[in-house]
Amino acid sequence: MALEMKVPSPGESITEVEIAQWLVEDGDYVEKDQAIAEVDSDKATLELPAEASGIITLKAEEGDAVEVGAVVCLIDTDAKKPGGDDKAASGDEGSGDDAEKDLKEQNKKTEDTNEKGDALKQTPSKPSTQDQKQDNKNYATGSPSPAAKKILDEKGMDSKDVSGSGRDGRITKDDAVKAKPSMGSPGNGKRGESRTKLSMLRRKVAERLVSAKNETAMLTTFNEVDMSPIFSLRKQYKEEFKAKHGVSLGFMSFFTLACVRALEMYPAVNSMIEGKEMIIYDYKDISIAVSGPKGLMVPVMRNTENLSFRGVEDEVKRLALKARDGKITVDEMTGGTFTISNGGVFGSMLSTPIINPPQSAILGMHNIVERPVAIDGHVEIRPIMYVALSYDHRIIDGKESVGFLVAVKEALENPEELLMDNDVKRALEL
Repeated sequence: MALEMKVPSPGESITEVEIAQWLVEDGDYVEKDQAIAEVDSDKATLELPAEASGIITLKAEEGDAVEVGAVVCLIDTDAKKPGGDDKAASGDEGSGDDAEKDLKEQNKKTEDTNEKGDALKQTPSKPSTQDQKQDNKNYATGSPSPAAKKILDEKGMDSKDVSGSGRDGRITKDDAVKAKPSMGSPGNGKRGESRTKLSMLRRKVAERLVSAKNETAMLTTFNEVDMSPIFSLRKQYKEEFKAKHGVSLGFMSFFTLACVRALEMYPAVNSMIEGKEMIIYDYKDISIAVSGPKGLMVPVMRNTENLSFRGVEDEVKRLALKARDGKITVDEMTGGTFTISNGGVFGSMLSTPIINPPQSAILGMHNIVERPVAIDGHVEIRPIMYVALSYDHRIIDGKESVGFLVAVKEALENPEELLMDNDVKRALEL
């Protein structure tokens, strides 16, 4: 019996997926629950397990976009597992001789075929006549078809720069599609290139980013944070914190809790536009941008207003590891009312982070550099981080955006009072 395997729904609102990679080949024997393919949706990459054991027949190619519920392969559940043939396993006398005889016959047929092929190759061809030589190049040579001409005009290319593969050297539509404009006079070094198809996830991210740029009134405000107080706390408590909780005391917990405090003070930053309405959320689901093997991932920490320093660090570690291993789920990527992006881990000094739609704001963290700053009338060297808040000016005014960023700065520069209620041990659960 042939079992039809259909594309399961990876989550709500997803109607189409892409076959990223087949993990088996057509005609392979697969075991039940064995991963047979990697499937890309617009939110995550998921594995497709075999629903039964048997011989698999693939019905879709890698890179194909298929609808949810469509048949992607067949599994012959009646097929026996290779290697279980009774005759082969029994070791009947004479089976080896038969195999040897078959092999000799096969080799003889191959030799005969090769000899015939060589004979054909060696058959002299008739010399070309003068008329035939003239026909090789005539009025059609280098002339584009109407469709090819249209494509070349769109590319701004001259037909003289394109070699035709059609009859009598005519330029076909396929020739025009493959034609590339001149990149200037070639240099002396290697000039190779490669093309790879963007994954569905990457294409969806691109669409969302362009949409955010085109459909929002995005502005960015900047500030700087003196990280000395956080450096001091981490130096004093990081070993004890890691020994007790099994996670490091990083910067994300300070920034996350500083954002939670600022979102309480400026609720418009924790809002979205839906049609003609503005939705303000009383909970804080903060997305964190992390880089995975499939590109940018934005998993969500739920109800961060209820998380402690330890809780935030646990969630950050858990989500980052799942994103790195490609095991992040659609549910963990869904939602979020505000985003924190840390470009500083890659060395970024300053940037304008782009909003993660349909959210209205995103905080960008950057690298920490020792800079001279004026303190009480004299210059000191302090570890400084530039922070940026990109926001949708349609619902967030300048006063609220600047006030939010200042509130984040105040909390980071005075964490013991504003984030730990003057009780560091209790806040860190030590």
